[in-house]
Amino acid sequence: MIKDLLGGFTSMFVALPAAIAFGISIYAPLGYEFAAMASLSGVLGTIAIGLITPLFGGTPRLISAPCAPAAAVLSVLVAELAKINTIETSSIPLLIGITIFLAGLFQILLGALGGGKLMKFIPYPVVAGYLSGLGILICSGQLSRFLGFSQFLNWQSWDLISIPSVVVGLTTIISMSLGIRYSKKVPPALIGLNSGILVYFLLSIWYPELLNLNGNKMLVGKILPTDTSISENLLSKWLSFDQLANFPFQSLIIPAFTLGFLLSIDTLKTCIVIDAMTLSRHDSNKELRGQGLGNICSALFGGVAGAGTLGPTLVNLSSGAQTRLSGFYSGLFSLMVLLFFTFVLQWLPISALAGVLMVLGFRMVDFKSVGLLKNPSTVLDFLVILIVVISALSTSLIIAAGVGIVMAILLFLREQVKSSVVRRIFTGDKKFSKKKRLNSENLLLEQFGNSTALFELQGQLFFGTADQLFNVLEKYITSCKNIVLDFGRVQSIDFTAVNMLKQIHARIKQRGGYLILASIPKALSTGHSVFDYLNSLNLSRNTPYLMFFEDKDEALEWTEDRIIKEYQNQIRDSDHPLEVTEFEFFQQFPTKVQRKLGEIMKNRFFPKGENIFRQGEVHDKIYFIRRGTVKIELPLKGSRTHHLATFGKGDFFGDMAFLDHEPRSADANAAEDTELFELSKKKFNKLRKKDPEVGTIFFETLAYTISQRLRLNLVELSAMQET
Repeated sequence: MIKDLLGGFTSMFVALPAAIAFGISIYAPLGYEFAAMASLSGVLGTIAIGLITPLFGGTPRLISAPCAPAAAVLSVLVAELAKINTIETSSIPLLIGITIFLAGLFQILLGALGGGKLMKFIPYPVVAGYLSGLGILICSGQLSRFLGFSQFLNWQSWDLISIPSVVVGLTTIISMSLGIRYSKKVPPALIGLNSGILVYFLLSIWYPELLNLNGNKMLVGKILPTDTSISENLLSKWLSFDQLANFPFQSLIIPAFTLGFLLSIDTLKTCIVIDAMTLSRHDSNKELRGQGLGNICSALFGGVAGAGTLGPTLVNLSSGAQTRLSGFYSGLFSLMVLLFFTFVLQWLPISALAGVLMVLGFRMVDFKSVGLLKNPSTVLDFLVILIVVISALSTSLIIAAGVGIVMAILLFLREQVKSSVVRRIFTGDKKFSKKKRLNSENLLLEQFGNSTALFELQGQLFFGTADQLFNVLEKYITSCKNIVLDFGRVQSIDFTAVNMLKQIHARIKQRGGYLILASIPKALSTGHSVFDYLNSLNLSRNTPYLMFFEDKDEALEWTEDRIIKEYQNQIRDSDHPLEVTEFEFFQQFPTKVQRKLGEIMKNRFFPKGENIFRQGEVHDKIYFIRRGTVKIELPLKGSRTHHLATFGKGDFFGDMAFLDHEPRSADANAAEDTELFELSKKKFNKLRKKDPEVGTIFFETLAYTISQRLRLNLVELSAMQET
């Protein structure tokens, strides 16, 4: 608790003077007569945000107080409102309070909807450009106060420049800059402000009028008129509401959104710094809700908006604070200053506060971004920063916010367009389905498989990448009969991309080929149904020359069957069960060996879905498929399985256990009604002892067939390395 008290006390010395400077900066366009009210608004903002936000936000060690982004946005809004003749000047603080209130509601809504995580994905160039623009506006906005003017500088009136203001401001800037560079224990803002105050009173030796509080425009002056209390001052503000009966309050929505957006970024940026320094992790959404409540309370009590601020937070950390109570104590100490030490605040030189803000604004400008011009790949990032800065300076922060959002979208589109939507490309002579083929069939696939092209797609298929996909496919459309598109890694698809698929289908159809779509998700993360898109363009399962499959393996199996059927009279296509002599495996065997093997093999029938053997079972049987299909599947947790291979009519499986008599490594299931020849190792060994020729021919054929299977696996692995 002691460390939290110390952290809250020291951070108050940084947050409170800066808040007063921000308050004066916001209401400066209204003239000197609003200086006291402006100073009070900064103090009240520090108190309200400091007391409320730590209790509901809860990020340990975070100090929340009025900040530079709030000053930049609200000062522009005050200047724009002051130009409207139909608005009483005394009503402008109320409109600012309503804007802050709406910004707080926006932050609460953003946190409730989980927007805290989304804020982290705003591109850095957009944030850097916006903050740089804010920094320049803050510096330029303080120039008149630095020079001792209440209005903007009149370059024809150099003789009117207040020398004491310039001296005090320069002293503050130089002292604060040196403090940033050399001081690690004392806050630089505190060093600069105390130096400015000291020089101010030293200058009073030559300028005695500086010691006069009444009418002295170089000082903050009295926070409240002597004849009113704080509550009366606030009440008069809200009683002016009836003067705004005809005001278009909807015009405050965009400034409020901009303010809430910037305050959220500023807060989360500071939270990330805390996480890095303390090895902790904050709750972004909870913090946004707390910040929103703090700003709403600040608006209700006449304070200015704020956020989690980096300077006071770093002071709090260096003071050893441990919990969120340190932020609460910072607000509590600010309240004590308002109640008992306002006489100190009234002697703060305005030019010293302007100097503090100018240093803070200067540090917000990202000068390092110029280095992005050195690398061609980052030139666009620099241009984004520059465009946002120019928008902020030449138009308004509100328009700059819109420009920033547009540039963020453009940066996203650039990254999507630069990244390839095609992950890998295979041809059918390099990539095979899980269905095991006979040697003669494998030779056909190696020879004619290049008539099939498989494209593994990824990422976002939308208007920005549709043309990229078409360009990649175009050369294959003219040479391949089957184009397989695997959507297994596609995250989103828009209508433009689906329309492009229709064009591809039309081109393939002209050549008598097939467009084959595999692994199409029923619904994407966006909630859109791909099949709804396809159906709207008359692309369905009934469309000629268009096929749909659950995964790419089934799609490849279909294309392989089509190639084999085209180039070979398939005995496997007939419905009758194969005899021993009809198996490709046994065709090189002498007739007497075929006959002897047929005598010891057992005929088995398995209906569709029945298990043939299970993982872990121990027996020595090899199976030859007379009719039907068998799937080899690896059992996984949760009753799930992984499909390893498919064996069809004329092929064999179970050879590993036949050779080594080890437990089965996977399950074998009948994918359809299946008839098998079952050959046990025990019976085979008896026959081999009587006729050694049987064993020699059998193992030679088995070794050759297994080696051919391994060779195809190597072809696939080589193809994957090349892509």
